[in-house]
Amino acid sequence: MEQRILGKDLNNPLTLGHQQASLLGTRSHADLQVSTLGLGCMGMIHGYGDARDKKERIELIRKTHDEQGVTFFDTAKCYGSYTNEELVGEVLEPIRNEVKIATKFGIALKDFKQALDSRPETILASVEGSLKRLRTDHIDLYHQHRVDKQTAPEEVADTIAQLIKEGKVLHRGMSEAGPETIRRAHRVCPLTAVQSEYSMFWQ
Repeated sequence: MEQRILGKDLNNPLTLGHQQASLLGTRSHADLQVSTLGLGCMGMIHGYGDARDKKERIELIRKTHDEQGVTFFDTAKCYGSYTNEELVGEVLEPIRNEVKIATKFGIALKDFKQALDSRPETILASVEGSLKRLRTDHIDLYHQHRVDKQTAPEEVADTIAQLIKEGKVLHRGMSEAGPETIRRAHRVCPLTAVQSEYSMFWQ
């Protein structure tokens, strides 16, 4: 996946507490600033074969931050049926104020099967579960994982705007959305990031 923070590269990135961070550079939009390279955590539990040893996964996430200066970590509630968020929350809890976490809503788990669901009541329930699993009081970037054609993008955007007002979500994004859907959603609640498959085979 390619995740685009809708801003520009900074020539003089802020000090992030790690020398490697300035070598990586940063991306910035409004008050969301992250390392240019982020770590997508899906494959540690879900999607690419058997999950690795938990100790190895924990060491990888911490090494990515401590030695490489990565400050942006991406997960989702449906990766491994909640277990990916739990892993990320456990590892990043001690350094929560040094990192930004992105997670996603919109793919519901029903009878161990995935279904698109971005109804307001589902989003409100999803954010509470993600906050608990991630061991945090806010989500830095909250993506709509896939567009739910049964729920208008304006209705989704209005729900996220409510969560932003409450401080539970700081920024919002969309994944695998078309240009017109992005425009409609952005008019109601501005988007910070869009996420799309980077593979040429997918495009």
